Amino acid sequence: MLLQLKEVFLNDGSRQRFDYSLPMSDFEISGDYPFKSPVKVSAEAVNRAGLVELKINAVFDYTTRCDRCFEEITKHMEQVFVHGLATSLIDDENDDYIETPDYTLELDEVVISDIVLNLPSKMLCKDDCKGLCPVCGKNLNLSDCGCDSQPVDSRLEILKQLIDQE
Repeated sequence: MLLQLKEVFLNDGSRQRFDYSLPMSDFEISGDYPFKSPVKVSAEAVNRAGLVELKINAVFDYTTRCDRCFEEITKHMEQVFVHGLATSLIDDENDDYIETPDYTLELDEVVISDIVLNLPSKMLCKDDCKGLCPVCGKNLNLSDCGCDSQPVDSRLEILKQLIDQE
């Protein structure tokens, strides 16, 4: 969605609100398409004493696999982002503001990058997920498998083999 913000930039106290759905079903992350439904985006640009601030609220369902047990999970997420907007930047390395030289902003690009950069690095089905058995691969959240899952130090593996032969 292309935002026309000239009115906001030129009038102190002015504000503009935007509400729309952003389809992201074709967006791939690590070989998966986690956005099954559109992202609901609410944004507001406000000019306060000549400084324009953009506040974005993104609500979406994120479907992925648990990083421990590999079960499919869907998490309902809400993320809020705030950006300063400027018509020109003195320094290219200034990450505090988004440059809008012609008073326009492609909001989709900002929302997508904000969402992706703020996703959790680890997704779990529940905080105490037990994961998979390293021996047989059974999901330990469902039941105990009975395997001896005590890890053997690889340097002592030869001793374990000698004990098992007796």
